[in-house]
Amino acid sequence: MTDIVGELARVGGAFDQPTLTLLYRSHARVVIAMFRGAFSRDNRSVPAARLHAQVDTYLDQLRVAGVTDVPAGSGRELCLRWMRGQWLVRSVDDDGTEVYTLTSHAQDALNLVTSLTRERASLSEHRIATIVNAVRRFNTEANPDRGARVDILNSEIARLTRERDRLLDGGDLPPVSADYMLEGFGELLQLVAALPSDFARVEEAFTALRAQILGSFRAEDRHAGDVIDDYLRRIDSLMTATAEGRAFEGAFTLLRDDELLLQLREDLSALLSHPTATEILNDADRRDLRGTVGLIRRGIDAVLAQRNRVTATLREYIQTHNTVRDRELDSTLRRLDAELARWMSTAGPRSTVPVPMLPARIEVHHLRERFHNPDEDAGPPALRDMTGQQPAGLSLAELLAQGGPSLEQLRTAVEDALASPQPLVSLGRLFDTLDPSLRRPVEVFGLLHLVTNMDGLSRDDEHREVYHAVRPDGTRRDLAVPMITPLPRRASTTTAPMGSEPA
Repeated sequence: MTDIVGELARVGGAFDQPTLTLLYRSHARVVIAMFRGAFSRDNRSVPAARLHAQVDTYLDQLRVAGVTDVPAGSGRELCLRWMRGQWLVRSVDDDGTEVYTLTSHAQDALNLVTSLTRERASLSEHRIATIVNAVRRFNTEANPDRGARVDILNSEIARLTRERDRLLDGGDLPPVSADYMLEGFGELLQLVAALPSDFARVEEAFTALRAQILGSFRAEDRHAGDVIDDYLRRIDSLMTATAEGRAFEGAFTLLRDDELLLQLREDLSALLSHPTATEILNDADRRDLRGTVGLIRRGIDAVLAQRNRVTATLREYIQTHNTVRDRELDSTLRRLDAELARWMSTAGPRSTVPVPMLPARIEVHHLRERFHNPDEDAGPPALRDMTGQQPAGLSLAELLAQGGPSLEQLRTAVEDALASPQPLVSLGRLFDTLDPSLRRPVEVFGLLHLVTNMDGLSRDDEHREVYHAVRPDGTRRDLAVPMITPLPRRASTTTAPMGSEPA
């Protein structure tokens, strides 16, 4: 009797996987089309706001095109629904931006749809040769018989030697059929398309391992030393704790060989330059094959970044974890539970206890921050008598001599000079005829300020004249100032002083 019940259980478990639930949902075609339009092999993460708007645009375009099998809801609602279905995952990027990424289940579904859209033969020479070569290589590396391995290697060396000698002797190159090339490119594209989901599966394994370790740390009531020891033991086996991690460790050891990646790049370039490649491959397939090495490097970097993120999260949790505070909180909750059980044993069915949600706030008008220090209560030392060093007092005239310009006296002097029948040669000549008390250096700035707002004067920046200023102590200072002269007087008018208050 066949174990049909067991087979049914295994098939049911496969159908419960998110990959098949995505393919067998009511709007599977629309969802798969949106995933293929929003995500690509080079665009693995999409900002959350952009994907919401992009899904809204897709929905509008499908409705305009007359498609009736369109899921209901906005772009944000659909993205949240897809997250619950384990087809999307939302995380925070390095720059703090929330992004959506396809899970390995969604990528497996996309790969299956992509493989079904490509034409491929069910049985061909290329497929049989691939199986034979794979079995031969597998047997060479895994056969426990030393003599069998040596025989296999000798036969392979002899076969390759005969082929090399035949080509060196001018033998003909066997032609390759178009079907053979088509099947080869199809299998190669299928293998390359499965890489993103494989890398994503390893990343998800690390994320699940991080959640498992953090959950065990939070649940177990242990000392900080025990937690750190357990963390160190688990971090040593982080890459080998899951099947995905062990597989990636082996692949990483192989793919970090730069010579191997260089050989892969050269082989892909040679295949893409084959004469039949232009007829078999479209632009998208050619771009995917050409970017295989970059895809492998990005996948390895993403997995290593996720592994570093796991270790950083655990390290930060251990550094910030306060076991004493957690124990105090746990002890307080246990005491509250004991008191509640004691009260419930004597309280009636309708008894209540008024318990505030928050404790009362303590009003403290003044909180002493420092203790009393007798040295700080000592009075300041007595002031010394400095009468003998007191400077001599200044008179009002001496104080005014150190002040600003005398604007009123200077205004009067300029207006009188403009109204005088004797023509004013220049403002510098007028300054030199003033009283020494009005010829201080500061008076030059006051004089220039006044004449700026007066009519009847002209300024010539190309020529300068010297103002001979006198300080209150009798010393002299010469200042070069642009030439300021009066405008020519009109014969029909009488020159009158025109001035205005300074601005």
